[in-house]
Amino acid sequence: METIRARQALLPDGWRDAVEIDIGDDGLIAEVRSGCELPADTTACAVPAAANLHSHTFQRALAGLTERRGPDGQDSFWSWRRLMYTFLEQLTPEDIEAIAALAFMEMLEAGYGSVAEFHYLHHQPDGTPYGQLAETGRRIQAAALESGIGLTHLPVLYSRGGLDNRPLETAQQRFGNDLERFARLLEDTAEGLKSLPEDARLGLAPHSLRAVAPEALAQASELRPTDPVHIHIAEQMAEVTAVEETYGRRPVDWLLDSLPVDARWCLVHATHMTPEETSALAASGAVAGLCPITESNLGDGIFEGRAYTAAGGLFGIGTDSNVRIALSEELRSLEYSQRLKDQGRVILADGTRSAGRFLYESSLAGGARALGRACGALQAGYLADIVCLDGNSLALMGARGDEILDTWIFAGDDCLVEDVWSAGRHIVQGGRHQARETIEARYRAVLARLRASL
Repeated sequence: METIRARQALLPDGWRDAVEIDIGDDGLIAEVRSGCELPADTTACAVPAAANLHSHTFQRALAGLTERRGPDGQDSFWSWRRLMYTFLEQLTPEDIEAIAALAFMEMLEAGYGSVAEFHYLHHQPDGTPYGQLAETGRRIQAAALESGIGLTHLPVLYSRGGLDNRPLETAQQRFGNDLERFARLLEDTAEGLKSLPEDARLGLAPHSLRAVAPEALAQASELRPTDPVHIHIAEQMAEVTAVEETYGRRPVDWLLDSLPVDARWCLVHATHMTPEETSALAASGAVAGLCPITESNLGDGIFEGRAYTAAGGLFGIGTDSNVRIALSEELRSLEYSQRLKDQGRVILADGTRSAGRFLYESSLAGGARALGRACGALQAGYLADIVCLDGNSLALMGARGDEILDTWIFAGDDCLVEDVWSAGRHIVQGGRHQARETIEARYRAVLARLRASL
């Protein structure tokens, strides 16, 4: 049994001093004690590790390559998507694994303990399935195993090119499955998960309303009736308008009215909602999946954070395109976007918690629910997904209680992350992943080849 000792720790009932956390061989927290006699040199500040609820790891290798305007002097999400499609045509299964391992490693070093991988790059560039139907999915699983991150694997159903039922574009052929083949893909993915630790989970992800017809969406959501269901929703106004013209309802309104959306659902990029949609989503028990860095990078818009949280809605944080993997910066970007929109300060907070603690604890609860993972609390029986911040750092000198999270999120960065455990696996030590050299070297070779080919 491993014991973590922390000068301060964030427990379910608040901050406590002189804490010991026992981790069992099963990866669960066995016991938590406070007011203990600790060695004089104990400096760590322990908090639960957050779950990253939305990632496309292959896009990590695209970071920094899309920051130029198009030939017409304009750029948008849709022009970015065209560049992304060109890039993904180059990727082999080996590339996908190497890039995923790098991204998973960086997530752990940033303080994430687990990730929901929204995986839609299934087939060969011309759409022909690999001999192993879940070949690329198993590469994601291999990367998760190597990195040690807790994985909720979300194979994506993508079966049409638009709301008008047009066929898939050439570049989309790698994504495509009808419902029957998607069901087989899920089975093959589930078989592969048996090689991972027991905390790994399987869910599914109908890509979006534009990519999945209503009947298929309803049927797909019941293929695994107790597991997580994630879907892109209301990210761009052009998409909102198109859905409204086709279905006579806005995306969130249509989805909540058409399917039994509940606590196993995560609506990713629920950016553009009316007040009625905002309160209805909050009441459903579903999680709003927010990816502030990517949403800023793509010019998506600003989430209605104040109204949604006031209505009791749950949200979690994701890295999406992985253009920058930085947990503290995701939360900072979320709060700062609300301040700019509302022209005020300390928007996402409440009467008892600072902005940093409110953001962090909210993301813990939403992320755990979205991943279907027993994490997000330093409490016996929960998975030992734990972050220790460097309490001896200059940034955290003298910080107590909520000031620790406020400093990390608003005045510091992820360099404050000292140690990370995922389901009891002590993977990051001294701020560095235990397999960084191997993972980074393989990624460098892949990235050099990809950049030379673009």
